[in-house]
Amino acid sequence: MLKRFIAYYRPYKGLFFLDMGVAIFASILSILFPTLTRQLLRVEIPDQNLKNMIIIFGLMLLIYILQAICQYIRVTWGHILGVKMETDMRSELFGHLQKLSFGFFDKTKTGHMMSRITNDLFQITEMAHHAPEDLIISVATILGSYILMFSYSVPLALISLIPLPIMVFYGVYYGIRMKATFRRVRRTVADVNSNVENSLMGIREVKSYGRESYQEAKFNHVNDILRDSKMEQYRVMGRYHSILGFFRELYYFCTIAGGTLLIFMGKVQSYDLVTFILYVGVVLPPIDRLINFTEQLQQGMASFERFTQVMDEHPDIQDVKDAKSLKVKDGTVQFDHVSFSYENSAEVILKDVDITIPGGSTYALVGESGAGKSTFASLIPRFYEPSEGKVCIDGQDIRELTQHSLRQNIGFVQQNVFLFDDTIRENLKYGKVDATDDQLWLALDAANLGNFVRSLPLGLDTQVGERGTLLSGGQKQRISIARVFLKNPQILIFDEATSSLDTESEELINEAFHRLSKGRTAIVIAHRLTTIKHADCILVLDEGKLVESGTHEQLLALGGQYAKLYKTQDFS
Repeated sequence: MLKRFIAYYRPYKGLFFLDMGVAIFASILSILFPTLTRQLLRVEIPDQNLKNMIIIFGLMLLIYILQAICQYIRVTWGHILGVKMETDMRSELFGHLQKLSFGFFDKTKTGHMMSRITNDLFQITEMAHHAPEDLIISVATILGSYILMFSYSVPLALISLIPLPIMVFYGVYYGIRMKATFRRVRRTVADVNSNVENSLMGIREVKSYGRESYQEAKFNHVNDILRDSKMEQYRVMGRYHSILGFFRELYYFCTIAGGTLLIFMGKVQSYDLVTFILYVGVVLPPIDRLINFTEQLQQGMASFERFTQVMDEHPDIQDVKDAKSLKVKDGTVQFDHVSFSYENSAEVILKDVDITIPGGSTYALVGESGAGKSTFASLIPRFYEPSEGKVCIDGQDIRELTQHSLRQNIGFVQQNVFLFDDTIRENLKYGKVDATDDQLWLALDAANLGNFVRSLPLGLDTQVGERGTLLSGGQKQRISIARVFLKNPQILIFDEATSSLDTESEELINEAFHRLSKGRTAIVIAHRLTTIKHADCILVLDEGKLVESGTHEQLLALGGQYAKLYKTQDFS
C-alpha cells in the first residue's frame, strides 16, 4: 500500500524534494544554535573576545532569519504539494466512480462515497504533506543533535537517552489502538452523512407523513454512535499524549539531574549542562513531531485504505478487447433466450425471454409490479448483463460493442426523472453538449414545453432546483423528452413516464413521445394500458416470463393475462 501511496508524489517530486530539503536545512540550523551558545560560554566569554561574540550573535540572528524563510517555504509549498495530490486523488476517484457499473451503486450508500471524496481525502492530504516532513525533521534533528551531544559528553548523552526507547515503544503500541479507533470513527461519519442525505432528499415525504420525530430518532441513534466512537478515540488520544508528555518532561529531568551529578563528580563542565539543556529544547519539538507523525499516519493510512477499497472496485460491465462501435441500420432489438438475476440473489428476474423487436416499431411492455419490465429495458443499454442468453441490436451482440456507442444510440425517458441543480439550458445540453439555443427551443417545442419556458422571466436560464423541485412532474418529464430529442437516438425506451401524472400532462407527454418515436424503435413500459393501445405489439411479462404478445385487440380477444390487467383498471 505504501508503494501505491508514494506513486502520487511522482508528478510533484520537485516540490517534494524542495520541502524535504528545506526541512533538513532547518533541522541543521536548529542544531547549530546550542553549539554557538557553548562556544560563547566555553571560549569567547572567558577570553573576553567581544569581536567573536558579536560575530556569533550575528550568526544566531541569521539562523532565525533563515529558519523563518524555511518555515514559509515548508508551510506554503508543502501544503500546495498536499493540495495537488488531493486534487489528483479526488479526480481519479470521481472518474473511477463514473466507470463503475450500476451494481456497485445498488449496494453502496451515497453518503459513504461523499465521506471518501471529502473527509478521507483531506486526511490523506494532511498526511501526504506533514508525515514525511515531520519524519525527516525529527530524524535529522534528533540524530544531528545526538552526534554533537556525544562529542561533548558521552555519559550525559547516554543519561539523556533514557526516556527515548520507552517513548518509542509506547508510541508504537498505542499507535495500533489509535488506528482502530480512527477507522471506526470514519465509518460512523459516513453513516451520519448517509442518514442526513437521505433525510434531506426525502424531506417532502418526511413532512407529508409527519415523521420528523422518527427521522430525528434515527439520526440521533447514529449520532450517538458517532459520539461514543469519538469519545473512545479521544480517550485513547488523551492517554497517548499525556503519557508521552510525561516522558518529555522526564527528558528534562534526566538531563538536569544527570548533568548536575556529573558536574558534582567533575565529569562535565557547567557550560556542557547548559548546552545539553538547550539541546533538550531542540530535540523535544521533533519528539512532538513524531507523536503527531504517528497520529497523522494512522489517520491518513486508515483514510487511504478506504480510498483504495473504492479504487480496487472493478466495473461489473466492461468493454471487451477490440470492442466495436454500434452501427445502427434499422434498430432491431433481439432478446435471445435471456435470463437475469441480481448478483448474490437466488431470485430470477427474467426467465428465458426470447423476442425480436423490429426496427422502427413501437413495442409495449406490461405486467404486474416486479414482473421484470424495468430490468428488461435496463439490459438493452447494458446497465446490467444477462445471466444467460444475449441481447443484440441489428444482429450485433451488445457485449461486443463499446458501451459509449451503445448508449449514444439509446434514449431513456425514466419514470423518476433526474434533473441537475442547474438551469433548464444546462439540463437540456445533456442531450447535446454543443446544442445552440435554436436547437434547444426546437426540442422544447417538440416536447410541448416551449411556451412554458418562454413565459418564464429567465427562460432557458431558469434554475430548476435540486432534482428539479421547482418544476412539476409533467414539466420535468417533458424536459427529459426534450433532452432525448437533442440526443436524437435510433432506439427509445419510455419507462412508465406518465404513471404518476395528471391527465393533461399525460396527453402532452404522449403527444411529444409519439412525435419523438416516429421512425425509431420504441419500447414503452406502460402502467396505464390505455396509453399503449396503438402499439405495434404488446409484450406481457409475468414473474419474469414472457407469457403473451400481440396487438391490443388480439390480447383482449385472447382473454389471458393482458385482458385481466386491462379489466382491473378504471377507464370511466
